[in-house]
Amino acid sequence: MDYTFLFLILIGCPFGAAILTAVLPSKSTPRAVYSGIHVLELAGVAAAGLALTVAAFMGDDIFVFGEWFHIDGLSALFLGLIAIIAPCTGIYSLPYIKHDVEDKKLEPSQVKQYYLFYSLFVFSMILAVSSNNIIMMWVSVEATTLSTVFLVGVYRTKLALEAAWKYVIVCTAGVAFGMFGTLLVYANAADVMADAHQAVFWTEILPNAPLMDHSLMMIAFVFAAIGFGTKAGLFPMHTWLPDAHSEAPSPVSALLSGVLLKCAILIVLRFFILTAANVGDTFPQTVMLILGVLSVAYAAFEVYRQNDLKRKLAYSSCENIGIIAVCFGIGGPLGIIAGLVHCIAHGLTKALMFCLSGNVMMKYRTRDLSKISGIISVAPVTGVLFAAGCLALAGFPPFAMFLSEMLMILAGVAAQTWWVLVIVLVALVVVIMALIRMITGAALGRASEEIGRGDVSALALAPEVILLAVVLLLGVALPGPLAGSIEEAGAIVMSYEGENSANGDLFADALAALGTQDQPELDDVSEMSDVSEVSDVQEEIEEVFE
Repeated sequence: MDYTFLFLILIGCPFGAAILTAVLPSKSTPRAVYSGIHVLELAGVAAAGLALTVAAFMGDDIFVFGEWFHIDGLSALFLGLIAIIAPCTGIYSLPYIKHDVEDKKLEPSQVKQYYLFYSLFVFSMILAVSSNNIIMMWVSVEATTLSTVFLVGVYRTKLALEAAWKYVIVCTAGVAFGMFGTLLVYANAADVMADAHQAVFWTEILPNAPLMDHSLMMIAFVFAAIGFGTKAGLFPMHTWLPDAHSEAPSPVSALLSGVLLKCAILIVLRFFILTAANVGDTFPQTVMLILGVLSVAYAAFEVYRQNDLKRKLAYSSCENIGIIAVCFGIGGPLGIIAGLVHCIAHGLTKALMFCLSGNVMMKYRTRDLSKISGIISVAPVTGVLFAAGCLALAGFPPFAMFLSEMLMILAGVAAQTWWVLVIVLVALVVVIMALIRMITGAALGRASEEIGRGDVSALALAPEVILLAVVLLLGVALPGPLAGSIEEAGAIVMSYEGENSANGDLFADALAALGTQDQPELDDVSEMSDVSEVSDVQEEIEEVFE
């Protein structure tokens, strides 16, 4: 089936919205016009994005414009995140921007700037996850920097402009390393491929990866991990992240943490696969483990130390990106699955929390947690959602991050990486303490009488309700098609092991890695989608280790 029309809708809606917004005069154009264009754009992204995601979930290998764009089971997971989180944060933008206009924080030109660059941000992320051309991948990631810098600095305050400059300088310098890695892979592939023009396409490079120079591929992966890891917020290249997330409007922070960081992880994974196919998985896994453990260990204590709500959430993003890197560093079927599930779970959860931070700021007019208390008594719906979101972010059941973190622990046990597990578990305990303290202080504390009672508008609550429902659903039972796509994506990541990994049952392989003697037959991936069945498997695992 030809998916060109759907793909054109997917990229055309945000790009067309940006062009239309750019040509409208800011002084004479009502905010409602920008909002209408924005809503139409979001509808197109959601419809086309979910349609392409489902098609990829059903097994279609989608190529558009020859080999320039490719949506496989791996990129479909990240496209699905965009198709869900971008519309949710986009709808949340409507009441949020309205509040900022009424509060005299935004002028008409700033409103135009916000909607224009929001559209370009979504457009560049779609290109990043769907590009099959490795040069285009780099260009798309750089384009996300150029579009979001104007969103980070949209308030034009001293702190916002400082954060924007820091963001563009650090990320541009970091992504330059990604460019070096990309060019090394291209030059290496061009030397061994019969048609050098095909050396820019990832799907063409992969079969030839074993023939490429080992030393150059190792250097290229280090450059890619540093360069695109900067964009992902991995330590020590994370320095832009707390400032940018805290100074940007809350919907932008939600999109940055929920989607952009995962897009960068996807690019790192593409280079991880090529390197593992060339030199084996030990080297790239070691690099990922080092970056991941450092990120988790550093960010966990920063989460506990911060008293600024959005900076605390920003450092939590650094910590969770570290967990994702640890999962891929541990490797094996279970580690790969854990990393992919955590990408989805954290993306949705962090988008939820940043939107809720916007609600809190609308009520309390501050990000200082020492001045925020009694949210449940001031804004009951926001307070309940906030407490639930904190529990979800802490990895409590029955939320999605509990499942991914348990899978990570089981992967570590299977791989016997005990030192990694000890460091990560200590860091998780510190983060749990920080989030529980945030619940008891901010959500359940005694509210000041000066704060007006009453919740934010229904439109400012609806996206958070949807996101929390999805996080809860994924924590209770992974839908069969999603579980199947995660398995297919995991097989793509493990494609360096040969056809057996690409065509096998990764869930069964994961159980085998844990040493189960009587491994349950999984004729259908959906049989693993129910968490109660996962719990049964875990009980069998515990019996084996006893």
